[in-house]
Amino acid sequence: MVETVGVRSGYFERTGEGRYKPTAHVGGAWRADEQHFSPLGGLIVHAIEQARAAEGRPELLMSRISFDILGKIALEEFDVHVETVRPGKTIELTEATVVIGGRAVVRARAWLLAAVDTDIVAGGAPVALTPPEQLEPWAMDSVWSGGFIESLHTRVVGRPQPGRTTAWVSTGHDLVEGEEVSPLASFVALIDTANGIAVRQEPTKWMFPNVDLTIHLHRQPEGEWTGLDTEVTFGSSGQGLTSTDLHDVNGPVGHAEQILTVRPLTT
Repeated sequence: MVETVGVRSGYFERTGEGRYKPTAHVGGAWRADEQHFSPLGGLIVHAIEQARAAEGRPELLMSRISFDILGKIALEEFDVHVETVRPGKTIELTEATVVIGGRAVVRARAWLLAAVDTDIVAGGAPVALTPPEQLEPWAMDSVWSGGFIESLHTRVVGRPQPGRTTAWVSTGHDLVEGEEVSPLASFVALIDTANGIAVRQEPTKWMFPNVDLTIHLHRQPEGEWTGLDTEVTFGSSGQGLTSTDLHDVNGPVGHAEQILTVRPLTT
């Protein structure tokens, strides 16, 4: 079990080939002995990018990545295994699996597409958000606990509402200690925060964790801020949905969906 005390500058430390150790900054919002999924999502993107580069795969753009969360993501060392499922020159499908103690806890699949100049026909995206530098800080740890939430800088657009909030999120921590990561990996590492910015019910009374995260991108993100224009819906039979338009400082970049399991919190 990794130590959960002390201050480190990264969310993860590399301990071997494809093997990582989470730091205290990854601590979960629901339980202190779990990892928050958000930084792990970014790390998976980083692992896929590194594996593809090492294999000399074609330079393609990650345009969709879906994560299935298979169970508890313990705050322990883990391995990330990457393989190319569907190779190609212009389209590839890559799969990554996170393993803790011999058990798969996350499976991810990423579609990568060729870059083509389509600027002449580009259009249809939502309007850009108010830039983060024009907004005041928002204390997200007033709603949530955990090392990951404490590591974030958050600025909200307008007033947060139950089930409807727009916010910018950034962090001063590296994704992997001592390693340079892509803007995409850093951007994805903050997207799972969406389910926490627009809560419909108090997390001390209700649980609504997501069991997946699917991200579609029509443009590659840039900059240090992840913009989340989020709406949360709860159904009447224990399911919920968190839907988010994704933005960077230059405008909209794509969309994210998270399916939720909604239930009263028991003590």
